[in-house]
Amino acid sequence: MTQQHEPCITSIGGQALIEGILMRGPKRIEVSVRTPDNSIDSEELSYVSLWDRYPILRLPLLRGVAAFLDSMIMSSKALNVSSEKSGMTDIDVEDSESKLDRWLDKHCGDKLGSLITAIGAVIGIVVAVALFFFVPAALFNLYLKFAGPSAAMWRSPFEGVLRLIIFIVYIGLISFQPDVKRMFRYHGAEHKTIFCYEAGLPLTVENVRKQGRFHPRCGTSFMVLMILVGVLVGLFIPFSNPFIRTFVKLLCIPIVMGIGYELIRYCGRHENHLTRLIAAPGLWMQRLTVKEPDDSMIEVAITSMKKVIPENGEDRIVP
Repeated sequence: MTQQHEPCITSIGGQALIEGILMRGPKRIEVSVRTPDNSIDSEELSYVSLWDRYPILRLPLLRGVAAFLDSMIMSSKALNVSSEKSGMTDIDVEDSESKLDRWLDKHCGDKLGSLITAIGAVIGIVVAVALFFFVPAALFNLYLKFAGPSAAMWRSPFEGVLRLIIFIVYIGLISFQPDVKRMFRYHGAEHKTIFCYEAGLPLTVENVRKQGRFHPRCGTSFMVLMILVGVLVGLFIPFSNPFIRTFVKLLCIPIVMGIGYELIRYCGRHENHLTRLIAAPGLWMQRLTVKEPDDSMIEVAITSMKKVIPENGEDRIVP
């Protein structure tokens, strides 16, 4: 698996985790984690993609929505695995439990945990919708009162720029957390390892270390493309009421996902002036989410990568 081969574009993708890496190949999904004793623990993640369950979702535009949902589901499962293997769940909280905590645990058990998770998810979704959709629309309406009706044509670009600013600020704030900083470095290890494999080089720490860390098929680039595509879609939404506009934009999310996925897929398979222009904003944003890894992180990425490379080369993409 580590032997030199012809350069290629691979369908293998990955994701940074808590002290680990997920790599997804055509036939296998592997989670490799650096454990507290400094060893690397790998586990195959069992998951059947939406593409395999519903072949119609392989069609253009639909496959983008399916890929996004697959990514969210796998991410949740992989993060649970990595947090357990990395030792984050081995915290003894017994001494800090109150009588109320013990009573709730005795009478509610797992149901309470599920309820809290559900409430947290709902709150997170509401806050995200408010920040990325409602607030930009409401602020532009406020701006319109001062600028006059002639400024109405700038509604969608205004909202798009504001959403991008919110996204950048959010990434900047969470990057101060030590765990997130390390996850961004594992993100760099993932990219470098994939680049090394695509270059046809043996997967060694030395070879991987030399590779670039900004990859055109990164999830960060996908998020940025979704924001930019959302600006174009927003030009065709005539409503100015923040509530109605937010509702219609939510309905358009599958369309935006589909277009964004097709664009990033095309950019990952072709190299020309147009693809470089399309990929540029996402590659710039990766400066915030993809950091230089150390050798121990690269070792984890290599371990995960080796597990998912197919023997018959079916991961290699023909542009």
